Amino acid sequence: MPEIPATMRQLRSLVTSDNEVRLSVATVDTPQPGEREVLIRVEAAPVNPSDLGLLLAMADVSRAVAGGSDGEPTVTAPIPEPVMRSLTARIGQEMTVGNEGAGVVVAAGASAEAQALLGRTVGFAGGATYGEYCLASPRMCLPLPEGADAVDGASSFVNPLTALGMVETMRNEGHSALVHTAAASNLGRMLNRICLADDVPLVNIVRRPEQARLLRDQGAVHVCDSSEPTFEADLVAALRETGATLAFDAIGGGTIAGQILNAMEAAIVTPDAPYSRYGSDVHKQVYVYGALDRRPIELHRRFGFAWGVGGWLLTPFLARTGGEDLARLRQRVAGELTTTFASHYTDQISLTEALDLETLQRYARMATGEKFLVRP
Repeated sequence: MPEIPATMRQLRSLVTSDNEVRLSVATVDTPQPGEREVLIRVEAAPVNPSDLGLLLAMADVSRAVAGGSDGEPTVTAPIPEPVMRSLTARIGQEMTVGNEGAGVVVAAGASAEAQALLGRTVGFAGGATYGEYCLASPRMCLPLPEGADAVDGASSFVNPLTALGMVETMRNEGHSALVHTAAASNLGRMLNRICLADDVPLVNIVRRPEQARLLRDQGAVHVCDSSEPTFEADLVAALRETGATLAFDAIGGGTIAGQILNAMEAAIVTPDAPYSRYGSDVHKQVYVYGALDRRPIELHRRFGFAWGVGGWLLTPFLARTGGEDLARLRQRVAGELTTTFASHYTDQISLTEALDLETLQRYARMATGEKFLVRP
């Protein structure tokens, strides 16, 4: 194995008492693995929306200012006062960033499960993947199949297991079809491929005609464009055909959750049904798992009393998933890494390039069709 340097470079995010976020590339000690840990030389790590929430702290990146030097750049950006109230616990703490990545295991603790990964190229979830090296638990490592490289495995955890987790949640809670918003995202296209393969009816909600075309070109059956004047009628028709009563919402704010619940109710209750002031007794559920829209969730209720709106995140889902089921999901990801679960990147950037203002403002937009990969 190559010699491991004593220090390494790592991207950090600091919220200051001056209502700013300060991003930097720090030189820190290279960590040493504990008994049940491995040390990974990170070769690729994707930029996901969940990473941006921690990295940017919901700052106004349009007003970001570059600083530091060529070798040690910094970026500062103001954080709106209402946002700062939710970040009090972060003030003064330099935080590491990056939820997942891929690379080579270059050191391992004494446990058998750690030693078994030594020298392997793995995808992994770690929490500090925007750095040259990262510690991870063997349980959170996925050995990549023969012929796959770090770029193939960089996004092997968050999006694949989130998409699979949505389908598992649907089955566990007794639903038979799904609704998904922001459906033309990398995750949304992955979920569409899963549902097509597994014969799960899926209603895809997008916000632009080009996004609808993208999904239809991928074989999506039900695509509803919220920018169209017929959106609500189209959504009711798709829900009536699929019977979907469970939605996963990446948008988070505004009226979309309420629109989905109202459309579910309209799809269930036929126009000639007897009047009931309580609505249908079919439970309708929206799980919010993202925050593309930071406004409050607005519910204009026309959906009776059998409904719910809650949060859904991957980490709690994994924590309550049994070992055998988790192994089954991970094995599927490994087996379909370059097909169902393939991710495609438009830009590959270094740690220092991640702090270039123009580049930062581009990946902060989270635009459909753009996917950034950090190569530490």
